[in-house]
Amino acid sequence: MPNPIETDALPTENDPRWQAVLARDPAADGRFFYSVKTTGIYCRPSCPARTAKPENVQFYLSREEAEAAGFRPCRRCKPDQPALREQHADKVTEICRLLETAETEPSLTELAAIAGLSTFHFHRIFKAITGLTPKAYAAAQRGNRVRNQLAKSQSVTAAIHDAGYNSSSHFYEQSPQLLGMTPSDYRAGGANSRIRFALGECSLGSILVAASEIGICAIALGDDPGRLARELQDRFPQAELIGGDNEFERWVAKVVGLVEAPAIGLDLPLDMRGTAFQQRVWQALRQIPVGEKVSYTDIAQRIGAPKAVRAVAGACAANNLAVAIPCHRVVRSDGGLSGYRWGVERKAELLRRESEA
Repeated sequence: MPNPIETDALPTENDPRWQAVLARDPAADGRFFYSVKTTGIYCRPSCPARTAKPENVQFYLSREEAEAAGFRPCRRCKPDQPALREQHADKVTEICRLLETAETEPSLTELAAIAGLSTFHFHRIFKAITGLTPKAYAAAQRGNRVRNQLAKSQSVTAAIHDAGYNSSSHFYEQSPQLLGMTPSDYRAGGANSRIRFALGECSLGSILVAASEIGICAIALGDDPGRLARELQDRFPQAELIGGDNEFERWVAKVVGLVEAPAIGLDLPLDMRGTAFQQRVWQALRQIPVGEKVSYTDIAQRIGAPKAVRAVAGACAANNLAVAIPCHRVVRSDGGLSGYRWGVERKAELLRRESEA
């Protein structure tokens, strides 16, 4: 005859959420809560308290459900308060807003004090959430401002000053990385810049690979090679587009190899031109392991902007580096495939290849 206690434990042990409780998985926090009938409390999955017996555990989708069932919040994991990860995300979001509007860059010590964290802890958390260090994020913001100012200021010097640079020489040292060209050429729509490019074929159709002096600046997939070339010309209207040499052909071969087998990675420099927010999203995308899928909501949370789901989708759509910045690994919250700049069929094929890698 079955042991009644063992029988009572089966529903919990067979529930996949129980494994998250046993692992004290912080990634499961917010997705569900669990109560322990012998103590009368409810907890978040990552609670450090001694693991309860499964026959005494009940799962709930929200803390309101747990409290309605008569359970009180645990004093150790405080499930009625925002999770530590959410608190960190909120603090990082606050710092990001500050860096986006600050005329002069605050020091790391000042930023950590605003966040209420130690300098080391703040630096580690900021980079984990945004994919950038505070200094790199602040530089990206200045780069975004100077691009906007160059388009409307009467002079390069005025644009540099209005963007928050204290020294013109410091900006000119960074301009190749920020703009991909000199400030004067940027104002002239890319004049005097050279873009190497090549067209080819791969198993997903036509492919275009282009590179600036910084690195690969475009990887595009499609059915019409002529259209891919025209889109590149529209993107760099004043640049000199030239065919690639033997060295560049080796780069192209590596890119095609990445498309055919994404698991091999790409050891080439990338020229990722975009706003600071787009840069944050793209950095987060590059950290998604091969074969793993995440939602737009997941990416928004990882970069510390949980409410910016639509903006994350927009950054994915603005990605010019197919596969190298793996926006194909982002799916809807229900797991379904959403739009893809180079076609949903190609997205499905890339995901299939990665799942079999």
